[in-house]
Amino acid sequence: MNRMLGNRRTRLYALAAWVVLAALFPFSAQADDALWTLLKGGGRVVMMRHAVTTPGVGDPPGFRVDDCATQRNLTDAGRQDARTVGAEFRKRGIAVERVLSSAWCRCIETARLAFDQAEVSPALGNLFTHPENRDRQVREMRALLRQPRTGNQILVSHGATIAALTGISLDTAEMLVLTPQADGKFVINGRLTARAL
Repeated sequence: MNRMLGNRRTRLYALAAWVVLAALFPFSAQADDALWTLLKGGGRVVMMRHAVTTPGVGDPPGFRVDDCATQRNLTDAGRQDARTVGAEFRKRGIAVERVLSSAWCRCIETARLAFDQAEVSPALGNLFTHPENRDRQVREMRALLRQPRTGNQILVSHGATIAALTGISLDTAEMLVLTPQADGKFVINGRLTARAL
């Protein structure tokens, strides 16, 4: 009887451990490897949400896009996540042809810490604070997808902006790998996150 209870308890502990690991690392290593292999081949677009900022806090009233001191910015943990993403790209030899960013400082800093570059694109601006720009920015993002490329293009933006184009809500520092198609359409290949690297 005690042995049966012990076996049942062991199985419950194993199940609980699996559930915790699945929650912490939601992406299988095999799926991640397939995405990295795809990126190694070039020609992809990676949409990345900026790294972590102070949780539950929006940009203060009266913030200015041209003044980082007035905005919600990256935390030290967010800076580390951005560096982790860049280190993983370098370790795997993933070529990055161009990095475009929203004008918001948290996006520019994420791009520079990860990829050492950031070219501001109005198409990637924050739709959470400017929802009236949605249709225009979605058209502009689709135009970016139509541009020819040999290496990979990184687009660092905001959760609401990425969701407007793809229908997917990303976590901070999470990436969505896309294969562009004709007419601004795309195939979603999968998601990668700094916390699972």
